[in-house]
Amino acid sequence: MQKSAIRNLLSSKSLVSLLLTVVITLSAGCATNGVEEKNDLFQAAESEGPQPWTHEQFDTSDDKFTFALFSDLTGGEREGIFEIAVEQLNLLRPDFIINVGDLIEGDTDRQIVDEQWDSFDERAGRARAPVFYVGGNHDLLGQTLQEAWEERLGRTYYHFVYRDVLFLVLDTDDYSQQRLEEFARLRLEAIEVAETQGWDAFYKTEYARMPENYGGNISQEQSRYMLDALEQNPDVRWTFLIMHKAPWVREDMKTFTDIEDALTDRPYTVFNGHRHAYQYLQRKGRDYIRLATTGGSQLPKNGRSMDQVVLVTVDDEGVDIANLLMSGILDKTGHIPLDGHDVCFESTVCGEP
Repeated sequence: MQKSAIRNLLSSKSLVSLLLTVVITLSAGCATNGVEEKNDLFQAAESEGPQPWTHEQFDTSDDKFTFALFSDLTGGEREGIFEIAVEQLNLLRPDFIINVGDLIEGDTDRQIVDEQWDSFDERAGRARAPVFYVGGNHDLLGQTLQEAWEERLGRTYYHFVYRDVLFLVLDTDDYSQQRLEEFARLRLEAIEVAETQGWDAFYKTEYARMPENYGGNISQEQSRYMLDALEQNPDVRWTFLIMHKAPWVREDMKTFTDIEDALTDRPYTVFNGHRHAYQYLQRKGRDYIRLATTGGSQLPKNGRSMDQVVLVTVDDEGVDIANLLMSGILDKTGHIPLDGHDVCFESTVCGEP
């Protein structure tokens, strides 16, 4: 066979192959875009007429995820509550878990501090999902506590991105060394008053009346770090700020308002703790949510004080936030995990102090 004939034959075969490819592609397009389209996630027996369900637009997408939060354990941790919370979080199956600080009681004795951290670490380690730590005043306010945190956990503030969502974890007890020592001393004196005379007396102490007790402090260095994190992540879907105290209550906290100003043109949500009572606040058109307790002492004078966890769902449409009472999260047997049915999760409901 001559070379020209061979070339013509090969050319004909290539043309046939190309035509077959076009036909197959068009057929696939018809199956995908026409009335024969199938939902890969859902199959049901074909039938004409009405169907016994509302629609087939399932609430699932590749951009959707959940994370959970828990709140303060301290001020006199109530035995067994946090362990129950961990089991309940395992039932909820979030992608990860984060908190709003005050994880240990704190002390000036390093051995006691390490024992407290060992206890918390062991219990938090029972969670199926990873647990991200946030520092509160019980965890950080004092040289011994600062050293223990840094040796065991690293830096006291940080950020991370998960599935195109930015998380800023702030340290709201970020003082100069001199101010840290002074404030820690006043706090220890106030805690002694609370233990001997009660919380009403505590709120009359010098420490309790200081603006740092409510709003904390954010250093210039930390503020710059957060601004850099925002600048490096300009196009994330959402931003969450997680912290212990509420720096916005201090009118002089420019290091925080600078961060808020940098967030003006993006969606964000703030979570904090510290006051052991729930509060919902709208500020600058955004949600600022203060959690209550997850085993910490309950202070109903500050608002609704109940043991809770929070489940947050994120997708491209936005954020949904569900506050879950620990008294209502039951396992498959209809019981609170770890025989928690006799536990008091809200003192004003069950009458415990």
